Amino acid sequence: MTRITTRPSPFRTTELLRQGGVHPVLARLYAARGLADPRELSSELASLIAPAGLLHIDKAAEFLADAIAANKRMVIVADYDCDGATACATALRGLAAMGAIVDYIVPNRFEYGYGLTPEIVALTAREKQPDIIITVDNGIASIEGVEEARRRGIEVVITDHHLPGDALPDARVIVNPNQPACGFPSKHLAGVGVVFYVLLALRAELRRRGVFDAQTQPKLDSLLDLVALGTVADVVKLDSNNRILVAQGIKRMRAGRMHAGVAALFRVAGRQARTASPFDLGFALGPRLNAAGRLEDMSLGIECLVTDDEGRAWAIAQQLNEINLKRREIEAEMQDAALVHLDRFEPANRSTITVFDNTWHQGVIGIVASRLKEKFFRPTITFAPGGDGMIKGSGRSIPGFHLRDALDLVSKRAPSLIERFGGHAMAAGLTLRAEAFDAFSAAFEEVGRSWLSELQLERVIETDGPLEDGYYTTEFIELMDGQVWGQGFAPPVFCDEFRVVSQRILKERHLKLLLERNGARYDAIWFGNTAAVGERARVAFRLDANEYNGVTKVQLLVEHAEPA
Repeated sequence: MTRITTRPSPFRTTELLRQGGVHPVLARLYAARGLADPRELSSELASLIAPAGLLHIDKAAEFLADAIAANKRMVIVADYDCDGATACATALRGLAAMGAIVDYIVPNRFEYGYGLTPEIVALTAREKQPDIIITVDNGIASIEGVEEARRRGIEVVITDHHLPGDALPDARVIVNPNQPACGFPSKHLAGVGVVFYVLLALRAELRRRGVFDAQTQPKLDSLLDLVALGTVADVVKLDSNNRILVAQGIKRMRAGRMHAGVAALFRVAGRQARTASPFDLGFALGPRLNAAGRLEDMSLGIECLVTDDEGRAWAIAQQLNEINLKRREIEAEMQDAALVHLDRFEPANRSTITVFDNTWHQGVIGIVASRLKEKFFRPTITFAPGGDGMIKGSGRSIPGFHLRDALDLVSKRAPSLIERFGGHAMAAGLTLRAEAFDAFSAAFEEVGRSWLSELQLERVIETDGPLEDGYYTTEFIELMDGQVWGQGFAPPVFCDEFRVVSQRILKERHLKLLLERNGARYDAIWFGNTAAVGERARVAFRLDANEYNGVTKVQLLVEHAEPA
């Protein structure tokens, strides 16, 4: 079942924002998203929360500044997704600009697993002989890996944003807004955001030491295209601090000031950087980088972001595009198989979905979990073989069901079921013995039943209510496109009653509609839906400027429609 609801928008807050000079519709949209102070709308770098608020960042800056002065060898160990790749490229470029001897290593996830494992430490020591390992977008759970590094006399700096377990690794320094006792106001920094903050603090420390002054210091704002890409692609909440990082990165992209690899990814995805939006980063650039980490190894993705050679960047972007096409094929086959598995039990009678298939590819199970969750609106975990009698699971959740906490509860109730797990509220990963799958599935379903009500298992499309007639314009669309919308700061969806003048099926997959309201007619399209709509419908829609034969017209992108 799907319900259309309208977000409440506090009248007083809307008025205050309007009096502060905010456009009347934007004021209503912002108020409905919990934004009360016009100052939170600033997208200027000066409005960023100061780095000093991050626990131990001063210690990290001093340690790294000493290491640079002593010519210590640093090696970055990255996670294998888009956040990890952008964080690695950001750290590499930023540290090198500040005089560090720095290299990186990207272990193949299928051989070495996730995080800084003892095996990865051994590999890094063998191949790179580092004095210092810096983790980006991982490491907070790597207790054994850090032990192994210390045993080998290698210091470890952990930069991460994932939620910590009960114990922390014994690293030289840990910077993570989510570690206990860190009072940093934004808990939603992505891995790349944490690294960017560490670089800001290091630069300030080097200024204090007289290595640079305001004129000679490296320009770290040149890294913001990478920071924006990683932040959007990692689907962290776009709070006011993340919105500044993303807005600044997008501003640089639109002005053509971006790294060769980012420009090449725009080009290969058929998108225009001059009209860059968070949507492009999350749905066009991000998946092409992620595909490398999913199917092969992420070094290709990182190389795309660290090269300054435009020809090389373009060649890699084309390779990434090919890998992404292959990823889509594998994903489509896996999804078909998953639906066959699910035929055996009726998802409607369950609160959760768990599926395992021994032919699946563990690099793609996360996306398949995501698609199944979208289709059935249930917390979903998909499993693939992980070698040595183990299976690896990747989960995606729905609002109101904290996935990592649910796995934690399962492992407390049945300590022998889960070998390891980690993650966030909305996404998590775990490893089980293959024979434990059925028992895990039952235990996970039990948590689902006790935590989720019938109402929470209904898909809700939250809208911003009606839009006044005067704003169905390309000018208003431009105004909205100038703002940063995304995870936790949802793009505007309006809702109103229309008369359906005509409808027809397009390419056997979509519904093309002509809608009328107050004498005005609007083209509309409902992607992925072929079921006809009644002659009066309540429609939830997004506004879109559709360019055809050089003419730009407003069209409505239908999210959902129900009889009026």
